[in-house]
Amino acid sequence: RSMRQTHKAGEKCFVDYCGPTVPIINPQTGEVRTAQVFVAVLGASNYTYAEATWSQGLRDWLSSHVRTFEYFGGLPEMVVPDNLRSGVSKACRYDPELNPSYQQLAEHYQVAILPARPYKPKDKSKAEVGVQIVERWILARLRHHTFFTLAEANQCIRSLLGELNSRPFRRLPGNRLTAFETLDQPALRPLPKQPYEYVEIRRCRVNIDYHIEFEQHHYSVPHQYVGEQVEVQASDHLVQIYFRQRQVASHPRRHRPGTTTEAGHMPTRHRKHQQWTPGRLKNWARDIGPDTLTWVSDRLAEREHPEQAYRVCLGLLNLTREYPSQRLNAGCRIANREALNRLKHIKAILRSNRDKLPEQLPLNAELPQHHENIRGPKSFH
Repeated sequence: RSMRQTHKAGEKCFVDYCGPTVPIINPQTGEVRTAQVFVAVLGASNYTYAEATWSQGLRDWLSSHVRTFEYFGGLPEMVVPDNLRSGVSKACRYDPELNPSYQQLAEHYQVAILPARPYKPKDKSKAEVGVQIVERWILARLRHHTFFTLAEANQCIRSLLGELNSRPFRRLPGNRLTAFETLDQPALRPLPKQPYEYVEIRRCRVNIDYHIEFEQHHYSVPHQYVGEQVEVQASDHLVQIYFRQRQVASHPRRHRPGTTTEAGHMPTRHRKHQQWTPGRLKNWARDIGPDTLTWVSDRLAEREHPEQAYRVCLGLLNLTREYPSQRLNAGCRIANREALNRLKHIKAILRSNRDKLPEQLPLNAELPQHHENIRGPKSFH
């Protein structure tokens, strides 16, 4: 025996997918891809919505809910899904576990999610009947049509959907549309000003460089959270990072490989290092002397990325704490002349006081040819 179910106006919306799919042909390659058909039915009026999507994945599942609510023009109190993996992470008769993104959608629209109990088809009988009717009155009529885009398929489904909802009931007066206008529509709650935006939620660990990786892009987190597990919530435009339900970082979403770093997330020593630029290093070197500027400029130019030479240049410029600028510049002059490109070479010059010695005449310098003490070969017998 089973209890007959009655449905209050505006209370429940039942959702499910059809078994049959819609083939979509790529006009360039001829490849055939199948689209899934999502169906939603309001409990009191049987008013039905259907659309084709590329998959039953989480993004398509949630987006179909958003378009369903927009088609109905309002919100029911509850949504009754099947235990689809995209919506229900863990099916349970008494305490089902919802996908976090699905839970966010429910909170945004303030609807309750009430998954059907496993192996209890009567919990979602409205959805099953709605699916059968969509298969019979819409998909069966489209089975000989050829579609080249998903939009074409949905345009035809929407046209036939209007006919389906206007089709007279067999045993009751009116149709789904008139029942909707009489029962469900007045009881639905208004839609929020902004529709739900899909948010993907993942858990990951903060790397030693105080960044997390999401879709091949690295986003910074305050350095004190290195090694901690955080929750990443990513929409199409924003990446938000939470630690123990408290937001600790927020970045614009980047859809290409790379790194996004906020200066405030860096340790003090890293922040100071990041403030250096080739121009700033050269200005400091110029204040010390022209030979120092030449040595620093050469080190910056010989690296593929100038940042690779920052540390050695800073090491040289900080020698002004130990030696006067004149001595450092003289040491760089010797290093430039002898093509010495290591910092340890300049330190050795300064430690050995080579910079204080008089400059030696280069070995290849020309001697004077005209002098009163210089005599030719005739003066010698």
